[in-house]
Amino acid sequence: MNYNIILIISLVIVALSMLGMLVRVILGPSLADRVVALDAIGIQLMAIVALFSVFLGTKYLMVVILLIGILAFLGTAVFAKYMDKGKVIEYDNDDRH
Repeated sequence: MNYNIILIISLVIVALSMLGMLVRVILGPSLADRVVALDAIGIQLMAIVALFSVFLGTKYLMVVILLIGILAFLGTAVFAKYMDKGKVIEYDNDDRH
């Protein structure tokens, strides 16, 4: 079996699982399910970029994978703080001038 065919099949499988996670984001019963699905979409997006990088035979897309990972982590951290306290940015009355 050809190496490129396996990569294309892998890309299709990851893309289909990404669509499944998108359904979970839209129809998720709770906010926690939606946050976990968004984090999984970030991981699957990194997998798609990695598979596409192998398909093209380049190593320059690894920076894009790192950037997606950082943004996915920040998004998950922000949603977790929102779920915990109800707001993302808190102002302290003593710090304002």
